[in-house]
Amino acid sequence: MLTATNHTLEKLELLLKSAGYRVRYERGNFKSNSCLLQHNKMVVINKFSNLESRISAMAELARTLEMDANLLDDKQLAFLQQLKQTSLAL
Repeated sequence: MLTATNHTLEKLELLLKSAGYRVRYERGNFKSNSCLLQHNKMVVINKFSNLESRISAMAELARTLEMDANLLDDKQLAFLQQLKQTSLAL
């Protein structure tokens, strides 16, 4: 389970950025607190959502996206595997 801290949010942002995605915080009326623009490799997070919602939206996107393992370092790969295992445990 992920803790709702700024450190966790920063780790998720860094994971997505290392995989080639741009992370932006914008206002919007998307229902899941996030929006993924596939062709631009951009993740847009609702800037009005709380910390826990931001973390859960980014974690869900990180679980479902296909990321190139060559772009990630060992710690990021381990974190990604932990995210995917957490999804399986639910």
